[in-house]
Amino acid sequence: MDASQVILLLMNVVGGAAVIGSYVLWLRGAPGGANALWGGVPTSLRPVYTVSMILSAIGYLAVFYYLLFEVVPTEVHIGGELGFVWFIPIVVLMLFPSALWMPLSGLYVDRPSAGVWIAVRTVLFVVGLASIALAWALLTLKPNSGDAAYWIATVGSCYFAFHTFV
Repeated sequence: MDASQVILLLMNVVGGAAVIGSYVLWLRGAPGGANALWGGVPTSLRPVYTVSMILSAIGYLAVFYYLLFEVVPTEVHIGGELGFVWFIPIVVLMLFPSALWMPLSGLYVDRPSAGVWIAVRTVLFVVGLASIALAWALLTLKPNSGDAAYWIATVGSCYFAFHTFV
């Protein structure tokens, strides 16, 4: 495993733990629990969102697998000129703001204000843009194997981008 892959792995472990930890900590102490976060989403649509979350997570895991076990970092370029190392800030911009979403959303539910609303929207926007950057990076990765692992990761990243940006 290349040094940049080790850093990517560490960012995923630390960032992933931060995201999951923020969910667990907030949900344990939240009045109204997770239901408070659904806002005005009709109960009939919630399963659609839940399935989408699961598909997005699977897509992200496919990307993570591909980048760690299928790519040789010293041999690839993103968009013609950028190196593999650019996957690191993309992932950081997805995971670390994601860890802020739950606490900020909980704060907004408890004490709505324009500032917190802007903070929640900003976090979601940054995560969505970083997710689009990840999909772009995979789509422009050269050389790519073109095998099933590449296409599963690429389609997974595109769905992840759709879920997080839309």
